[in-house]
Order: sequence, then C-alpha cells, then structure tokens
Amino acid sequence: MAQSKESSSKTNGAASRASTTPALDLPVGAVLAVTDRVGELVEPFSGRKGAEKQLKAYRTSLRRQVKRAERRGATARRQATNTIKRNRDDLEQRVRDLLPVG
Repeated sequence: MAQSKESSSKTNGAASRASTTPALDLPVGAVLAVTDRVGELVEPFSGRKGAEKQLKAYRTSLRRQVKRAERRGATARRQATNTIKRNRDDLEQRVRDLLPVG
C-alpha cells in the first residue's frame, strides 16, 4: 500500500505540474514578447541619425495617412453632394410634371 500511495502522489504531482506549466508559460512568454517589442521600438533611437531617420519615416507615414483621409473625405462629400443634387432635380421634375401648365 505504501507503494501505491507513493505512485499516486507522483502521478498527482505530474498532473499538477502539467496543468500549471501552461499557466506559467503564458506570462513568461508575454514578458518576452514585450521585451522584444520594446527593444524594436528603442533600437532605432539608439543614435541621433537613427532617431532622425525614424522620425522622418513616421512623419512621412503620417502625412500619407492624412492625405488619404482627406481624399476619402472629399470623395464622400462629392458623392453625397451629387446624390443630393440628383434627388433634388428628380423631385423638381416630378413637381413640374404634376403642376398644370398655364
């Protein structure tokens, strides 16, 4: 009986280790991922030239995104204006058709 208790405690220990291992792996993996990401973010700013180059790239990207948003906004405004004008013209034509001439 002593052997069966001993073997069951070993299997319980192995089962508990197996269930806690993923619970420990997740935060450790998350910390490592954050560490890598911070390293990637800080690396371009390690020197003055690198920082200037990275800032120029950020500025260019931001400028492109703003221009794209402006174009999309202008397109949406033009489409809405054209739709309104078309609807207004259709309504005016219907009213003219309904009114008696003379």
